[in-house]
Amino acid sequence: MPSQHFIGLMSGTSLDGVDGVLARINPQGQLAVQTHAFCAFGAHFKAELMALNQSGPNELHRGALAGNQIARHYADVVHQLLSSSGLQPQDIAAIGAHGQTVRHRPLEFDGDSTLDRAPVGYTLQLINPSLLAELTGIDVVADFRNRDLAAGGQGAPLVPAFHQGIFGCPGSCVAVLNVGGISNLSVLHPDGSVLGWDCGPGNALMDYWCNTHTGAPFDHNGTWSASGQVVPPVLATLMAENFLQRTPPKSTGRDLFNPAWLQAHLPVDTLAPQDVQATLTEFTALACANDVKRHAPAAQELIVCGGGALNGQLMQRLAQQLPGMQVVSSEWRGLPPLQVEAAAFAWLAAKTMRRETSSLPSVTGAKGARVLGAIYPR
Repeated sequence: MPSQHFIGLMSGTSLDGVDGVLARINPQGQLAVQTHAFCAFGAHFKAELMALNQSGPNELHRGALAGNQIARHYADVVHQLLSSSGLQPQDIAAIGAHGQTVRHRPLEFDGDSTLDRAPVGYTLQLINPSLLAELTGIDVVADFRNRDLAAGGQGAPLVPAFHQGIFGCPGSCVAVLNVGGISNLSVLHPDGSVLGWDCGPGNALMDYWCNTHTGAPFDHNGTWSASGQVVPPVLATLMAENFLQRTPPKSTGRDLFNPAWLQAHLPVDTLAPQDVQATLTEFTALACANDVKRHAPAAQELIVCGGGALNGQLMQRLAQQLPGMQVVSSEWRGLPPLQVEAAAFAWLAAKTMRRETSSLPSVTGAKGARVLGAIYPR
């Protein structure tokens, strides 16, 4: 019988490092996480990945080397997972490796109306999957997003199908909010249909502002944010961003919500840094809550995962914006917040190895469901 053990690896737009899980996934797609590991990015490498989100000198060379380094970090996490589980490389069916997104511009640039050719655009995740297969001795599944782009989709978000498999509840509408660097929402309808899209910023802007003004990589539990006051005119300016008004399907990244965007939306008058942090936290919560109200009014529960679920102030602001709805961490539903996305890519890798479709046209806008990912044999 083929192995039912898969590893999922995720390094998201928060740029904090690599989360990995080793999970058992049966042919019906039921998943049980056996162990979790994390490898932090060093400050220099994190700065380099941040810089590669923008055009810069010699970026092809630097991007290729960063892809090699990502593979090495991923391999370190794989070795941690194998060590803690007691399993050997031959016991693992495949690794699902997302890679590090540095550009995401779907459905832009290369269309031609005179030829009736729709634009495809591009999405770029840095990873050397061949090197990862070499370093681990395990089949690697990578490049999950491009197949959906080729079919006319956004290529993101990819996790709503997984959310449905893990958190879906027949007969009930459930909303799942992942707050990584960017926030994305999945709406799991009672009839099994699924919607999903990126809501706007998650931790990206809050982490940047906190690191710039306190030196800390993130606002632990939202304590610094809680010490400030929301600045209503600034909040209104942030909420006027056109992306927030667009109807799904839609996806975004640091291409839009980056330090330059933030500075352009802040007044020239000096504001207390903690007040800006409080305003950014409210902005993140409000953008997400508005989408929940708009698209999931029947949901009685919002399950929050990703690093944002560990921010007590953000969770409090979400609950305040969504009266009557239970706002809970995914840990309450059996999967800790920092394991959800890594588990999703283990699950997606299992789908790929079994030649099963895993994209949702209702989420990405693609012409149909597709088998996602490319396989790099060990």
